[in-house]
This record gives sequence, C-alpha cells and structure tokens, in this order.
Amino acid sequence: MSQTITIDINNRPIQIEIGKIGRQADGSALVRAGETIMFLAATSKKEIKEPKPFLPLIVDYRENTYAAGKIPGGFFKREGRPSEREILISRLIDRTIRPLFPEGFTFDTQIVALLLSADLVNDNDTLGIIGASAALYFSEIPFFTPLGAVKVGLVDGQFILSPTAEEQDRSTMTMIVAGTEEGINMIEAGALEADEEKVLEGLALAEEAIRKIIRAQKEAFAQAGIVKRAFQAKTVDPARKEELSPRIAADLLQAVEIPRKKESEAAARKILDDLLAEIPEDQEELISETKEIFHQVHKKIVRDHILERGRRVDGRALDEIRPIQIEVGLLPRTHGSALFTRGETQCLATVTLGTFEDVQRLDTLREDDLHKRFMLHYNFPPFSVGEVAFLRGPGRREVGHGALAEKSILPSIPTEDIFPYTIRIVSDILESNGSSSMATVCGGVLALMDAGVPLSMTVAGIAMGLVKEGDRFRVLTDIAGLEDHFGDMDFKISGTNKGITAIQLDLKISHLTPEILRQAVFQAREARLRVLDTMNEAISAPRPQISPYAPQILTLVVNTEKVGEIIGPGGKIIKRIQAQTKSKIDVDENGKITIAAVDKEGAERAREMIREITIEAEVGKIYEGKIVRLEEYGAFVEILPSIVGLLHISEVAPQRIRSIHDHLKLGQMIRVKVLNVGEDHKIKLSKRVLEEGGDAAPDTEPPKEGGQAPRSFPRRPFHKDRPKKRGFF
Repeated sequence: MSQTITIDINNRPIQIEIGKIGRQADGSALVRAGETIMFLAATSKKEIKEPKPFLPLIVDYRENTYAAGKIPGGFFKREGRPSEREILISRLIDRTIRPLFPEGFTFDTQIVALLLSADLVNDNDTLGIIGASAALYFSEIPFFTPLGAVKVGLVDGQFILSPTAEEQDRSTMTMIVAGTEEGINMIEAGALEADEEKVLEGLALAEEAIRKIIRAQKEAFAQAGIVKRAFQAKTVDPARKEELSPRIAADLLQAVEIPRKKESEAAARKILDDLLAEIPEDQEELISETKEIFHQVHKKIVRDHILERGRRVDGRALDEIRPIQIEVGLLPRTHGSALFTRGETQCLATVTLGTFEDVQRLDTLREDDLHKRFMLHYNFPPFSVGEVAFLRGPGRREVGHGALAEKSILPSIPTEDIFPYTIRIVSDILESNGSSSMATVCGGVLALMDAGVPLSMTVAGIAMGLVKEGDRFRVLTDIAGLEDHFGDMDFKISGTNKGITAIQLDLKISHLTPEILRQAVFQAREARLRVLDTMNEAISAPRPQISPYAPQILTLVVNTEKVGEIIGPGGKIIKRIQAQTKSKIDVDENGKITIAAVDKEGAERAREMIREITIEAEVGKIYEGKIVRLEEYGAFVEILPSIVGLLHISEVAPQRIRSIHDHLKLGQMIRVKVLNVGEDHKIKLSKRVLEEGGDAAPDTEPPKEGGQAPRSFPRRPFHKDRPKKRGFF
C-alpha cells in the first residue's frame, strides 16, 4: 500500500510517494517538485557468496531525455553511456547514503534513480538524495537513518532555499547540503569568493530544512509498520585479537612513522606477511580474520597517535602543510604547464588554448546549455600509487575529481569578451599520497598563469581530515593517504585570499557538529593562504603574452547588415578569406566576428579583408577616391572598396560649371569630403568645400531617389528652341 509524504520548503512543496511504482524492488519512491519527477528504487541481495571487507553499493542515476520532451542526439537516438552530469549525481547520492549503512553490512545493494519528468525549473539532484533515503528507509533493508537534502542559493546577498534554475544563474553561492537529524554529512558547493561566515550561515539554514524533511519521513515510517531485515555483522574472535595486538603493535607503530609512503607500506606489509605465514593456506577463514585484525590494529594505532599525541604519524603538527615544490613552464611546446608537488602528491597540469571551434558541445535537457569553453580533465594512472592496471577511460572517481577542480577554478576564468579562447586543462597525477584533486586546483591555476590567461583571481585548494572518538576530535590540515584511509572526513575547500570558490565534504561517520565544521572551515582558510603565498613566489601574475604556439584570435564587431556581405553567396566570400589567410572565422548573428589563425599575421590580414568589406563612410571625413562613372549631373566616386558616393555637379568647384566633363575625367583620383550619409546609405560628397577651404555642415536631407542630391543653386530655365545635348535635360 502506497504512502504520500508532503514537505513544504520555501513555500514550494516536495511530495514523496512510497511504493506506488517499482513494487518488486525492496523499496521505491516517487519524488516530485513542481513538474520535476524522479523515481528511485533500492534493492539489496539477501545472501553473500563471497565476504567483502566493504559495502558493495552501486548507485546509478539516468536522465531520460523524454523527461524534457527531447530525443537524444547522435546516430542511435537512444540514451547511451552515462553523461558527466549523470555520473556526478550518482556520486552525490552515493557519498550521502554510504556512511549511514550499519557497520558490517556488506550485502550487494543498488540504488537506481531515473528522471521521469523535468520542468527545467526545479533541480533534481536534491530530489535524488531524498528519494534514495525514502526508498531505503521504507524498505526491509537495514537502513535506519533517514536523510534530508536541500539546495541553498545566495542571490543579492539573501539566502534562498531550493532556488529555481533562473535564481541559481544569479546566485553567487550554490550549495547542496545533506544530513541527518544530528548534523550535516555531505556538502557540494560552488561560490564566487564566499566569505567563510556566510558559508556557515547558509549551512545552518540548510540544517533546519533538512530536519523538517527527516521528521516527515519518520512520522510516515511510524505508521507504515515496516520490519527491517535482520543481519549478523561478522566480527573477529576477541581472544585472537587480544593475542595478536600486543605482538604487532610496536612494530606497526614504527612502520606507520616511516615518512615515505612506499617504505611505510612495505614495512607494514611485512608484519602482515609474517602473521599469515604462520597459518596453513587451507584455513581461509582464519587468514581472513587475521587480515581484519591487522587492519583494526593498524587503524587504531594511526588514530590514537593523532588523538593522544596531537601529532601526525609522519611527524607533522595537526595544521602543518607538507613541503611544496613548484616548477612553471616545464613543457616548452604546450601553451602552459606547471608541476605542482606537495609532499608525495604530484600533479602535472597543462593548458591548451583553442578556438571557438574547440568548445565542448553539450546535449543536455536544458536548451541554453549548448556548449562550454572551459574544461578540466583529470587522469589518475595506476603507477601514481604503484599499481599495475590497464589504462582505460576515466572512471567515476576521475570524473568527480575533475569536476570539483573545474568548479574551483571556474570563477577565475576571464569572460569570452576579454579572452576569446577555449581553455582546456589536463591534470595528470604522477604520484599520489593525499588529495590529488586539490593539487589539480593549484597546478591548474599555475599552468593557466604560465599560458598567459588573464585570471581574475588566484585559486588554491586544501583537503582537511578528521579523527573523532566520542566527544574528542582532531581536525587535520592537508591529509595524507593513511589519514584519509583511517580517518573520518575528507573535506576539500578551495578558494582565493578573499573567499571560497568550491567545497566538497565526504564523511565516514554519520554527521559533523557545528563546532567541527567551523574549525575545519577556518583552519582550511589559514592553510589556503599559505599555499597561495607559495604559488605567488613561483609566478605572481599571468604571463603578459600567450604562447607563440597558441592560435592567434582577434575579434571585431560589424554592422549586422554587413554580415551577409562577409559571408557571400553560398559562403563564397568567407571561404575565400579563410583560404587566403589560413584562418578560421566565426560570424555571430549579432555582428561579432571572431578570427583564429596559426599566426598573428594571418589573423590580422583576415581582419583587414573583413574591414574592407564592412567599412562605411563617415560624415565629415576626407577621402581620396577614384571616379568610376560620370553623368551630366555629377560624378560617382569610389571612396572605399565597393563604396561609391555621388559628387553632384554643384559640389565640384566653388564656381558654377557648365559641364562636368570640363573638370573631371573617368578614372581620375580626387579628394572629396563626405557631407551626408542618408538613411538609405546614399552618400553625398563635396570637392568644392575642400577648394574653398571651408567646412560645409553635413546635410541632413537624404539624397533623392536615383542618387541625385538636392541642388545648391536654381535650375537653369529650359528653352524649347535650344538644342539638347546628349544626357542633358
């Protein structure tokens, strides 16, 4: 029997229907906001074939294009591999629900999220988190802690809960916040140098809405009569743990205190191998239990070292950053490069500047999201952690880390009007022992500066960690791999010396208290400022010139009425310009023209050819032109390429003349002044005002039809007995 839950957030209702569709799943929810509808199903296996030391959770989110009344692009006309957005929302849901499963639950579990209807006003990312919580909570799966999620925007200095798409476009900070009744457990945020206090204020506002969503789920659950499935978490034999712990504790402490990662891992592995060598190979359960005991002792030693001694296992203070080395301009033929090394984490960042043809074309539900001109791609090869594996396409982790770094740097990227290039950063992680995504932020910004990109701000990133036991906790700055593995938090914060540009929070515990959040945010600010100082020592400002190997891009704006002349019939004119100058030309319907060429000379030549086509006569300006046609009433003078004006007979000389042929010849070069350009673009010229040395005022009366300007002297009387001359009337 289905249930319906309605929650009001900022006077906009969210509706959750439990068990209406997808009834063969263990749990399902249909979540609606406005006309945006998402379906989520939760399913978990009842048996375990092979025990796993972790929760095998799969989250798959898919956007059906029919949700927005669209047919997919491409040849096959059906949805294919997940898009970057689908991967990021899948990760968003996973990161939120994973820490809330009970310890020891290792049954294969899957969340499937489908976007069924999209009104392109109400976002569906928070609906996915709420729906996943409801599908799991209202099922027999042993998931006992419901979640809430809300988006917070900052528009004109005011916070808005669940902002619309239009409001988000105007927002200077947008945060997706999820949590339990006790506190926040996930944050995903992007901002334009947001003040730390403002961020904390927004998080506090989000917590109120989150509790409201959770209370509604709990009230409905109390009436549902759902019985959760019982499971028995696998535990180790206490006697065996008590036996092994004293044997390995001292040696393991020495191993974790070795500063180098590979040497430390090798020493710890030897201790484990010695333990396993005592066990016959056919006793698989005992081998598995010994590995688990070793893991527990290893974890306890690392955590106790931090909590009890107030220092890290590598000897650092809690707020100490590992040594940083920077080399800028490492690769001569790239447009920009930087090698950023922090401790044993090393990022090689490269920048490539492209033309308007290199933008990434997007096939999304929103019609206005057609392309992006700034991209960041993150690669994590197996050798960076000493492993052997096939090099494949980017996995979910690579996509997520790249998106976070891109979001962090995006506020610093100059607008297209200032810097009309497509920009691509590639981050290759060469060594990893700590946050490589934050190293990517630092390395990427340094490479942009080396490439001569006029950044509006300098951005750096830092990863914060946490060890918490009961009420005791320690916040760690610049966490290493072991602290990430055995710690409780991975809190990545990037920003400038003024404020925050991006946040990503992942937890292994259920929530954070406001006290921990505040300390982590401000401790991260102190660390970020130190990293920015180090970056500033390596390169203090963007290079004044871009790489000579980058394409040269010039822009100009022309009269929209001239666009057709530039393109020509069938594109004939623009193709000829591109072929002669070896350039690429993009003509905007608003008259903006972008020229890209391999060298500056070609780009400038293309610009001059376009100017010759689009140039227009200016009133009051003097030109030297060629007489291309003579009539009794005046001469037609080509003052600019393909631009001809009328020099009326009355404007040829200071005195009255009988015949224009007495003064001018076809093909003659003469100096003339533009008196008037009519609304019909007919041009009135004067040679007389130049000879008189005076300056005639521009005539506001447009030339008459046929190109003949008004006479400045009375017409001579016509005598019918006077013979006519050819062409005279």
